[in-house]
Amino acid sequence: MAHHKSALKRIRQSNKKRLYNRLNKKNLKFAIRAVKESKSYDEAIEKFNKAVSLLDRIAAKGIIHKNNAANKKSSLSKLVKKLAVNN
Repeated sequence: MAHHKSALKRIRQSNKKRLYNRLNKKNLKFAIRAVKESKSYDEAIEKFNKAVSLLDRIAAKGIIHKNNAANKKSSLSKLVKKLAVNN
């Protein structure tokens, strides 16, 4: 265990940040899953816009890399376009 005051503070900060990052990643996974489980195109577009907004915010905060966010947006976009063709 840490003995210095600054080390103890760093541990507290790290734990707080870890929980914050985990919560955001979990919300992101739920948003992506909602888009993938959409049945209609209109529903998918609505959920896609929310997911993209969340992806952009999380990438801007550095929780995930911006290229990772771009890849996720691209794959979700393909999925939504496929729904548009089928309807």
